Amino acid sequence: MKRIYFLLVISLAVAMSAARGYAQSPMPDGLTEETLRLNYIFTGTDKEAVISLYNMNRSEGWAGRRVNMTEAPLRGNGQIILKDSATCKILYANSFSTLFQEWQATEEAVKTRKSFENVFLVPMPSAPATITIELYDIHNQVCATFTHEVKPDDILIKKIGVSEKWLASAREGADKDFAEKEPMPYRYMRRGGTPEECIDVAIVAEGYTADEMEIFYKDAKKATDDILAYEPYKGMKEKFNFIAVGIPSQESGVSIPHNKDWKKTALESHFDTFYMDRYLTTLHLFKLHDALAGIPYEHIIILANTDNYGGGGIFNSYVLSAAHNKWASPVVVHEFGHSFGGLADEYFYDDMYSPYYLPDVEPWEQNITTLADFSSKWADMIKGDWKDAVVSKADQKTDTWKKDFKDLKSYKVGVYEGGGYQSEGVYRPYPTCRMRDNAYPDFCPVCRRAIERLIDFYTTEVSSHK
Repeated sequence: MKRIYFLLVISLAVAMSAARGYAQSPMPDGLTEETLRLNYIFTGTDKEAVISLYNMNRSEGWAGRRVNMTEAPLRGNGQIILKDSATCKILYANSFSTLFQEWQATEEAVKTRKSFENVFLVPMPSAPATITIELYDIHNQVCATFTHEVKPDDILIKKIGVSEKWLASAREGADKDFAEKEPMPYRYMRRGGTPEECIDVAIVAEGYTADEMEIFYKDAKKATDDILAYEPYKGMKEKFNFIAVGIPSQESGVSIPHNKDWKKTALESHFDTFYMDRYLTTLHLFKLHDALAGIPYEHIIILANTDNYGGGGIFNSYVLSAAHNKWASPVVVHEFGHSFGGLADEYFYDDMYSPYYLPDVEPWEQNITTLADFSSKWADMIKGDWKDAVVSKADQKTDTWKKDFKDLKSYKVGVYEGGGYQSEGVYRPYPTCRMRDNAYPDFCPVCRRAIERLIDFYTTEVSSHK
Protein backbone atom coordinates (compact mmCIF):
# COMPACT_ATOMS: atom_id res chain seq x y z
CA MET A 1 0.00 0.00 0.00
CA LYS A 2 2.84 2.40 0.86
CA ARG A 3 4.53 1.58 -2.45
CA ILE A 4 1.34 2.37 -4.40
CA TYR A 5 0.93 5.66 -2.51
CA PHE A 6 4.57 6.57 -3.16
CA LEU A 7 4.26 5.89 -6.88
CA LEU A 8 1.03 7.91 -6.99
CA VAL A 9 2.74 10.92 -5.38
CA ILE A 10 5.70 10.72 -7.77
CA SER A 11 3.40 10.40 -10.79
CA LEU A 12 1.34 13.37 -9.63
CA ALA A 13 4.46 15.51 -9.14
CA VAL A 14 5.78 14.65 -12.60
CA ALA A 15 2.38 15.37 -14.15
CA MET A 16 2.14 18.74 -12.40
CA SER A 17 5.61 19.72 -13.55
CA ALA A 18 4.84 18.66 -17.11
CA ALA A 19 1.60 20.62 -17.04
CA ARG A 20 3.51 23.76 -16.03
CA GLY A 21 5.95 23.29 -18.89
CA TYR A 22 9.09 22.65 -16.84
CA ALA A 23 12.13 20.99 -18.33
CA GLN A 24 13.03 18.10 -16.03
CA SER A 25 16.32 17.36 -17.79
CA PRO A 26 18.93 15.23 -16.04
CA MET A 27 22.52 16.47 -16.03
CA PRO A 28 24.20 15.71 -19.38
CA ASP A 29 27.05 13.23 -19.66
CA GLY A 30 30.24 14.65 -18.25
CA LEU A 31 28.55 16.74 -15.56
CA THR A 32 27.52 15.93 -12.00
CA GLU A 33 24.93 17.14 -9.50
CA GLU A 34 27.49 19.42 -7.87
CA THR A 35 28.43 23.08 -8.25
CA LEU A 36 32.00 24.18 -8.90
CA ARG A 37 32.61 27.72 -7.67
CA LEU A 38 35.52 29.48 -9.37
CA ASN A 39 37.07 32.49 -7.63
CA TYR A 40 39.19 34.84 -9.75
CA ILE A 41 41.06 38.11 -9.45
CA PHE A 42 40.89 40.42 -12.49
CA THR A 43 43.70 42.99 -12.49
CA GLY A 44 44.66 45.71 -14.93
CA THR A 45 44.50 49.22 -16.31
CA ASP A 46 42.54 50.84 -19.13
CA LYS A 47 44.67 48.94 -21.67
CA GLU A 48 45.59 45.73 -19.86
CA ALA A 49 43.67 42.88 -18.24
CA VAL A 50 45.13 39.91 -16.34
CA ILE A 51 42.97 37.01 -15.10
CA SER A 52 44.21 34.97 -12.14
CA LEU A 53 42.67 31.98 -10.39
CA TYR A 54 42.33 32.53 -6.63
CA ASN A 55 40.84 29.18 -5.59
CA MET A 56 38.04 26.71 -6.26
CA ASN A 57 35.20 25.38 -4.08
CA ARG A 58 32.53 22.74 -4.55
CA SER A 59 29.07 22.21 -3.09
CA GLU A 60 26.28 19.69 -3.49
CA GLY A 61 23.45 20.39 -5.91
CA TRP A 62 23.29 22.35 -9.16
CA ALA A 63 20.72 25.17 -9.30
CA GLY A 64 21.72 26.46 -12.72
CA ARG A 65 20.09 25.71 -16.04
CA ARG A 66 19.86 22.14 -17.35
CA VAL A 67 19.04 23.06 -20.94
CA ASN A 68 21.00 24.87 -23.66
CA MET A 69 24.07 24.29 -21.52
CA THR A 70 26.72 24.40 -24.26
CA GLU A 71 26.02 27.94 -25.47
CA ALA A 72 25.94 31.30 -23.75
CA PRO A 73 22.61 33.12 -23.46
CA LEU A 74 24.11 36.37 -24.83
CA ARG A 75 27.54 37.51 -26.01
CA GLY A 76 28.15 39.57 -22.86
CA ASN A 77 31.41 41.34 -22.07
CA GLY A 78 33.00 38.00 -21.29
CA GLN A 79 32.37 34.27 -21.36
CA ILE A 80 33.31 31.21 -19.35
CA ILE A 81 33.57 27.84 -21.11
CA LEU A 82 33.92 24.40 -19.52
CA LYS A 83 35.35 21.65 -21.76
CA ASP A 84 36.09 17.97 -21.26
CA SER A 85 39.88 17.61 -21.37
CA ALA A 86 39.89 14.31 -23.25
CA THR A 87 37.44 15.20 -26.02
CA CYS A 88 37.54 19.04 -26.01
CA LYS A 89 33.74 18.87 -26.02
CA ILE A 90 32.00 21.92 -24.55
CA LEU A 91 30.10 20.89 -21.42
CA TYR A 92 28.87 24.30 -20.26
CA ALA A 93 29.09 27.94 -21.32
CA ASN A 94 27.87 31.20 -19.84
CA SER A 95 28.38 34.93 -20.40
CA PHE A 96 28.80 37.85 -18.02
CA SER A 97 29.87 41.44 -17.46
CA THR A 98 32.11 42.69 -14.67
CA LEU A 99 32.66 45.82 -12.61
CA PHE A 100 36.33 45.54 -13.58
CA GLN A 101 35.50 46.07 -17.26
CA GLU A 102 33.33 49.07 -16.42
CA TRP A 103 36.20 50.51 -14.39
CA GLN A 104 38.55 50.13 -17.38
CA ALA A 105 36.51 52.84 -19.15
CA THR A 106 37.08 55.37 -16.35
CA GLU A 107 39.77 58.06 -16.07
CA GLU A 108 41.12 56.36 -12.94
CA ALA A 109 42.05 53.28 -14.99
CA VAL A 110 44.39 55.42 -17.10
CA LYS A 111 46.32 56.46 -14.01
CA THR A 112 46.48 53.35 -11.85
CA ARG A 113 46.10 49.58 -11.65
CA LYS A 114 43.35 47.86 -9.66
CA SER A 115 42.14 44.36 -8.82
CA PHE A 116 38.56 43.08 -8.63
CA GLU A 117 37.07 39.84 -7.31
CA ASN A 118 34.89 37.77 -9.62
CA VAL A 119 33.02 34.53 -8.98
CA PHE A 120 31.49 32.11 -11.48
CA LEU A 121 29.41 28.98 -10.89
CA VAL A 122 29.59 26.02 -13.26
CA PRO A 123 28.51 22.36 -12.95
CA MET A 124 31.20 20.12 -11.53
CA PRO A 125 32.61 17.90 -14.32
CA SER A 126 32.84 14.16 -13.74
CA ALA A 127 36.29 13.91 -15.37
CA PRO A 128 39.25 16.28 -15.86
CA ALA A 129 38.21 19.41 -17.67
CA THR A 130 39.45 22.85 -18.68
CA ILE A 131 37.99 26.24 -17.87
CA THR A 132 38.53 29.16 -20.25
CA ILE A 133 37.71 32.77 -19.37
CA GLU A 134 37.52 35.36 -22.16
CA LEU A 135 37.09 39.12 -21.78
CA TYR A 136 35.97 41.36 -24.66
CA ASP A 137 36.88 45.00 -25.25
CA ILE A 138 34.69 47.78 -26.71
CA HIS A 139 35.62 46.56 -30.19
CA ASN A 140 34.04 43.20 -29.25
CA GLN A 141 37.44 41.56 -29.58
CA VAL A 142 39.07 39.18 -27.08
CA CYS A 143 41.37 41.31 -24.92
CA ALA A 144 42.25 38.73 -22.27
CA THR A 145 42.00 34.96 -21.99
CA PHE A 146 42.97 32.44 -19.35
CA THR A 147 42.67 28.63 -19.35
CA HIS A 148 43.26 26.30 -16.44
CA GLU A 149 42.55 22.68 -15.53
CA VAL A 150 39.97 21.27 -13.15
CA LYS A 151 40.36 17.80 -11.68
CA PRO A 152 37.26 16.57 -9.80
CA ASP A 153 39.46 14.65 -7.34
CA ASP A 154 41.66 17.67 -6.53
CA ILE A 155 41.99 17.65 -2.75
CA LEU A 156 42.38 21.46 -2.65
CA ILE A 157 38.90 22.06 -4.04
CA LYS A 158 37.25 22.72 -0.70
CA LYS A 159 33.72 21.46 -0.13
CA ILE A 160 31.41 24.18 1.18
CA GLY A 161 27.71 24.50 1.92
CA VAL A 162 25.27 22.31 3.80
CA SER A 163 25.62 18.98 2.02
CA GLU A 164 22.29 17.56 0.86
CA LYS A 165 20.22 19.71 3.23
CA TRP A 166 19.80 22.63 0.83
CA LEU A 167 18.28 20.40 -1.81
CA ALA A 168 16.02 18.59 0.65
CA SER A 169 14.69 21.82 2.16
CA ALA A 170 14.25 23.40 -1.26
CA ARG A 171 12.11 20.47 -2.35
CA GLU A 172 9.83 20.60 0.66
CA GLY A 173 6.31 21.99 0.45
CA ALA A 174 5.59 25.69 0.25
CA ASP A 175 4.12 25.59 3.77
CA LYS A 176 7.65 25.55 5.21
CA ASP A 177 8.99 29.12 5.04
CA PHE A 178 12.27 28.61 6.88
CA ALA A 179 15.02 26.43 5.52
CA GLU A 180 17.78 24.86 7.57
CA LYS A 181 19.79 27.61 9.28
CA GLU A 182 23.07 26.54 7.74
CA PRO A 183 24.94 28.64 6.86
CA MET A 184 22.40 31.50 6.71
CA PRO A 185 18.67 31.60 7.46
CA TYR A 186 16.54 32.05 4.37
CA ARG A 187 12.90 32.11 3.35
CA TYR A 188 11.17 31.52 0.07
CA MET A 189 9.43 34.69 -1.09
CA ARG A 190 8.11 32.95 -4.19
CA ARG A 191 8.32 29.25 -5.05
CA GLY A 192 7.60 28.17 -8.60
CA GLY A 193 9.09 24.69 -8.26
CA THR A 194 12.30 22.85 -7.42
CA PRO A 195 15.76 24.29 -8.12
CA GLU A 196 16.05 21.91 -11.09
CA GLU A 197 12.89 23.32 -12.64
CA CYS A 198 13.18 27.03 -11.98
CA ILE A 199 15.39 30.08 -12.19
CA ASP A 200 16.64 30.60 -8.64
CA VAL A 201 17.09 34.21 -7.48
CA ALA A 202 18.67 34.92 -4.08
CA ILE A 203 17.70 38.23 -2.43
CA VAL A 204 20.43 39.14 0.04
CA ALA A 205 20.35 41.51 3.03
CA GLU A 206 22.98 44.27 3.19
CA GLY A 207 23.11 46.77 6.04
CA TYR A 208 20.36 45.11 8.09
CA THR A 209 21.30 44.24 11.67
CA ALA A 210 20.05 41.03 13.29
CA ASP A 211 17.25 43.03 14.92
CA GLU A 212 16.15 44.35 11.50
CA MET A 213 15.75 41.02 9.74
CA GLU A 214 11.95 41.15 9.69
CA ILE A 215 12.24 44.50 7.90
CA PHE A 216 14.51 42.84 5.38
CA TYR A 217 12.09 39.97 4.73
CA LYS A 218 9.30 42.49 4.10
CA ASP A 219 11.58 44.39 1.73
CA ALA A 220 12.51 41.15 -0.04
CA LYS A 221 8.86 40.21 -0.48
CA LYS A 222 8.15 43.65 -1.89
CA ALA A 223 11.08 43.41 -4.33
CA THR A 224 9.82 39.99 -5.45
CA ASP A 225 6.30 41.32 -5.98
CA ASP A 226 7.65 44.40 -7.78
CA ILE A 227 9.59 42.32 -10.30
CA LEU A 228 6.76 39.85 -10.87
CA ALA A 229 4.32 42.71 -11.51
CA TYR A 230 6.11 43.43 -14.81
CA GLU A 231 5.75 41.48 -18.01
CA PRO A 232 7.12 39.12 -19.07
CA TYR A 233 7.99 38.05 -15.49
CA LYS A 234 4.32 38.23 -14.49
CA GLY A 235 3.17 35.76 -17.13
CA MET A 236 6.14 33.45 -16.51
CA LYS A 237 6.35 33.66 -12.70
CA GLU A 238 6.02 29.90 -12.28
CA LYS A 239 9.51 29.61 -13.72
CA PHE A 240 11.08 31.54 -10.79
CA ASN A 241 12.06 30.91 -7.21
CA PHE A 242 12.90 33.94 -5.05
CA ILE A 243 14.81 33.19 -1.84
CA ALA A 244 15.49 35.85 0.81
CA VAL A 245 18.80 35.33 2.62
CA GLY A 246 19.15 37.15 5.95
CA ILE A 247 22.82 38.06 6.25
CA PRO A 248 23.17 40.25 9.37
CA SER A 249 25.37 43.35 9.41
CA GLN A 250 27.16 44.85 12.37
CA GLU A 251 25.72 48.31 11.66
CA SER A 252 22.49 49.51 10.10
CA GLY A 253 22.62 51.23 6.70
CA VAL A 254 25.30 51.29 4.00
CA SER A 255 28.34 53.47 3.38
CA ILE A 256 27.93 56.83 1.63
CA PRO A 257 31.47 58.16 1.10
CA HIS A 258 30.41 61.60 -0.19
CA ASN A 259 28.73 62.10 3.21
CA LYS A 260 31.84 60.73 4.97
CA ASP A 261 29.57 58.00 6.33
CA TRP A 262 31.17 54.55 6.48
CA LYS A 263 29.30 51.55 7.89
CA LYS A 264 30.38 48.10 9.02
CA THR A 265 28.17 45.89 6.85
CA ALA A 266 28.21 42.28 5.72
CA LEU A 267 29.26 43.00 2.12
CA GLU A 268 31.01 46.37 2.68
CA SER A 269 29.00 47.95 -0.13
CA HIS A 270 29.07 51.68 -0.78
CA PHE A 271 27.77 54.45 -2.99
CA ASP A 272 30.15 56.62 -5.08
CA THR A 273 31.45 53.72 -7.15
CA PHE A 274 33.79 55.26 -9.76
CA TYR A 275 33.03 58.58 -7.99
CA MET A 276 29.41 58.49 -9.22
CA ASP A 277 27.29 59.34 -6.18
CA ARG A 278 24.32 57.11 -7.13
CA TYR A 279 26.31 54.04 -8.16
CA LEU A 280 25.99 51.47 -5.35
CA THR A 281 28.14 48.32 -5.55
CA THR A 282 30.18 45.86 -3.54
CA LEU A 283 33.72 44.73 -4.36
CA HIS A 284 33.50 41.75 -2.01
CA LEU A 285 32.12 38.98 -4.21
CA PHE A 286 33.94 36.25 -2.28
CA LYS A 287 32.09 37.26 0.90
CA LEU A 288 28.80 37.41 -1.00
CA HIS A 289 29.11 33.90 -2.38
CA ASP A 290 30.48 32.53 0.90
CA ALA A 291 27.24 33.63 2.55
CA LEU A 292 25.18 31.91 -0.15
CA ALA A 293 27.07 28.61 -0.03
CA GLY A 294 24.63 25.74 0.31
CA ILE A 295 21.61 27.74 -0.87
CA PRO A 296 20.13 27.12 -4.35
CA TYR A 297 20.83 30.27 -6.39
CA GLU A 298 22.01 31.39 -9.80
CA HIS A 299 21.07 35.10 -9.83
CA ILE A 300 21.54 37.61 -7.00
CA ILE A 301 19.68 40.71 -5.80
CA ILE A 302 21.23 42.60 -2.86
CA LEU A 303 18.91 44.95 -0.99
CA ALA A 304 20.59 47.83 0.83
CA ASN A 305 19.00 49.14 4.01
CA THR A 306 19.10 52.83 3.06
CA ASP A 307 16.82 55.58 1.80
CA ASN A 308 19.66 57.11 -0.23
CA TYR A 309 18.80 56.88 -3.93
CA GLY A 310 20.86 54.56 -6.11
CA GLY A 311 21.80 51.08 -7.19
CA GLY A 312 23.66 49.04 -9.77
CA GLY A 313 23.22 45.92 -11.85
CA ILE A 314 25.88 43.82 -13.61
CA PHE A 315 24.93 41.11 -16.12
CA ASN A 316 25.04 37.64 -14.55
CA SER A 317 26.77 39.02 -11.45
CA TYR A 318 24.40 40.86 -9.09
CA VAL A 319 21.93 43.68 -8.45
CA LEU A 320 22.51 46.06 -5.57
CA SER A 321 19.54 48.36 -4.94
CA ALA A 322 18.54 50.78 -2.18
CA ALA A 323 15.37 49.54 -0.50
CA HIS A 324 13.87 52.59 1.20
CA ASN A 325 13.39 55.54 -1.12
CA LYS A 326 10.39 56.47 -3.25
CA TRP A 327 11.98 55.00 -6.39
CA ALA A 328 13.00 51.70 -4.77
CA SER A 329 10.44 49.62 -6.67
CA PRO A 330 11.23 50.77 -10.23
CA VAL A 331 14.98 50.83 -9.51
CA VAL A 332 15.18 47.18 -8.44
CA VAL A 333 13.21 46.20 -11.55
CA HIS A 334 15.48 48.32 -13.72
CA GLU A 335 18.65 46.88 -12.20
CA PHE A 336 17.31 43.32 -12.53
CA GLY A 337 16.87 44.19 -16.21
CA HIS A 338 20.65 44.63 -16.31
CA SER A 339 21.75 41.67 -14.19
CA PHE A 340 19.21 39.09 -15.39
CA GLY A 341 18.02 40.45 -18.74
CA GLY A 342 21.34 41.74 -20.04
CA LEU A 343 19.63 45.01 -21.01
CA ALA A 344 21.46 48.29 -21.49
CA ASP A 345 20.57 51.66 -20.03
CA GLU A 346 18.49 53.65 -22.49
CA TYR A 347 19.17 57.08 -20.97
CA PHE A 348 22.11 59.32 -21.81
CA TYR A 349 24.06 62.18 -20.29
CA ASP A 350 27.23 62.40 -22.39
CA ASP A 351 29.62 62.72 -19.45
CA MET A 352 31.40 59.38 -19.67
CA TYR A 353 35.19 59.57 -19.75
CA SER A 354 35.25 57.28 -22.80
CA PRO A 355 32.38 55.88 -24.89
CA TYR A 356 31.07 52.38 -24.25
CA TYR A 357 29.76 51.94 -27.77
CA LEU A 358 31.52 52.54 -31.08
CA PRO A 359 29.73 53.24 -34.40
CA ASP A 360 31.18 50.22 -36.21
CA VAL A 361 30.44 47.71 -33.42
CA GLU A 362 26.95 46.35 -32.75
CA PRO A 363 26.29 46.15 -28.98
CA TRP A 364 25.48 42.71 -27.60
CA GLU A 365 22.67 44.16 -25.45
CA GLN A 366 19.37 43.50 -27.18
CA ASN A 367 17.71 46.90 -26.53
CA ILE A 368 20.23 49.28 -28.08
CA THR A 369 21.92 49.50 -31.49
CA THR A 370 24.56 51.51 -33.32
CA LEU A 371 22.98 50.39 -36.62
CA ALA A 372 26.18 48.46 -37.40
CA ASP A 373 24.11 45.24 -37.59
CA PHE A 374 20.55 46.32 -36.94
CA SER A 375 19.11 43.24 -38.66
CA SER A 376 20.20 41.25 -35.59
CA LYS A 377 18.11 43.43 -33.28
CA TRP A 378 14.44 44.48 -33.55
CA ALA A 379 14.17 45.17 -37.29
CA ASP A 380 11.54 42.42 -37.52
CA MET A 381 9.30 44.36 -35.11
CA ILE A 382 9.13 47.43 -37.36
CA LYS A 383 6.58 47.62 -40.16
CA GLY A 384 8.09 48.60 -43.48
CA ASP A 385 11.67 49.75 -44.00
CA TRP A 386 13.33 50.25 -40.61
CA LYS A 387 15.36 53.14 -42.03
CA ASP A 388 12.11 55.11 -42.24
CA ALA A 389 11.63 54.56 -38.49
CA VAL A 390 14.89 56.25 -37.46
CA VAL A 391 14.22 59.36 -35.37
CA SER A 392 17.25 61.55 -34.71
CA LYS A 393 17.76 63.21 -31.36
CA ALA A 394 17.08 66.60 -32.96
CA ASP A 395 13.69 65.43 -34.26
CA GLN A 396 12.46 63.98 -30.97
CA LYS A 397 9.91 65.93 -28.98
CA THR A 398 11.29 64.76 -25.67
CA ASP A 399 8.45 66.05 -23.51
CA THR A 400 5.55 64.59 -25.50
CA TRP A 401 5.90 61.00 -24.30
CA LYS A 402 6.18 62.08 -20.67
CA LYS A 403 2.72 63.63 -20.54
CA ASP A 404 0.68 60.44 -20.63
CA PHE A 405 2.41 57.16 -19.86
CA LYS A 406 -0.96 55.39 -19.93
CA ASP A 407 -1.43 55.89 -23.66
CA LEU A 408 0.91 53.04 -24.55
CA LYS A 409 -0.82 52.25 -27.85
CA SER A 410 0.26 55.57 -29.28
CA TYR A 411 3.93 54.57 -29.02
CA LYS A 412 5.57 52.64 -31.85
CA VAL A 413 8.66 50.49 -31.96
CA GLY A 414 11.21 52.41 -33.93
CA VAL A 415 14.82 53.55 -33.89
CA TYR A 416 15.17 56.52 -31.53
CA GLU A 417 18.55 58.18 -31.17
CA GLY A 418 19.94 58.33 -27.65
CA GLY A 419 20.84 55.46 -25.32
CA GLY A 420 23.75 53.68 -23.70
CA TYR A 421 24.81 56.97 -22.03
CA GLN A 422 25.33 58.56 -25.46
CA SER A 423 22.94 61.09 -27.04
CA GLU A 424 24.24 60.45 -30.56
CA GLY A 425 25.18 57.30 -32.45
CA VAL A 426 23.34 54.87 -30.15
CA TYR A 427 19.63 54.11 -30.64
CA ARG A 428 16.86 52.64 -28.47
CA PRO A 429 13.64 50.93 -29.63
CA TYR A 430 10.98 53.08 -27.95
CA PRO A 431 10.44 56.69 -26.84
CA THR A 432 10.76 55.47 -23.26
CA CYS A 433 10.91 52.28 -21.19
CA ARG A 434 11.60 50.93 -17.71
CA MET A 435 15.25 50.87 -18.81
CA ARG A 436 15.12 54.63 -19.37
CA ASP A 437 12.79 56.34 -16.92
CA ASN A 438 11.82 55.54 -13.32
CA ALA A 439 8.31 56.88 -13.90
CA TYR A 440 7.54 54.69 -16.91
CA PRO A 441 5.37 51.74 -15.79
CA ASP A 442 6.54 49.00 -18.17
CA PHE A 443 9.26 47.49 -20.29
CA CYS A 444 9.01 48.39 -23.96
CA PRO A 445 8.07 45.58 -26.41
CA VAL A 446 11.69 44.98 -27.39
CA CYS A 447 12.88 44.64 -23.78
CA ARG A 448 9.94 42.37 -22.94
CA ARG A 449 10.80 40.09 -25.83
CA ALA A 450 14.48 40.03 -24.86
CA ILE A 451 13.66 39.03 -21.27
CA GLU A 452 11.15 36.42 -22.40
CA ARG A 453 13.74 34.85 -24.68
CA LEU A 454 16.18 34.60 -21.80
CA ILE A 455 13.61 32.99 -19.51
CA ASP A 456 12.90 30.44 -22.23
CA PHE A 457 16.61 29.89 -22.78
CA TYR A 458 17.13 29.07 -19.09
CA THR A 459 14.13 26.75 -18.77
CA THR A 460 13.28 25.21 -22.17
CA GLU A 461 15.40 23.33 -24.68
CA VAL A 462 15.41 25.42 -27.83
CA SER A 463 17.28 25.15 -31.11
CA SER A 464 17.76 28.91 -31.24
CA HIS A 465 17.07 31.50 -28.56
CA LYS A 466 17.10 34.48 -30.91
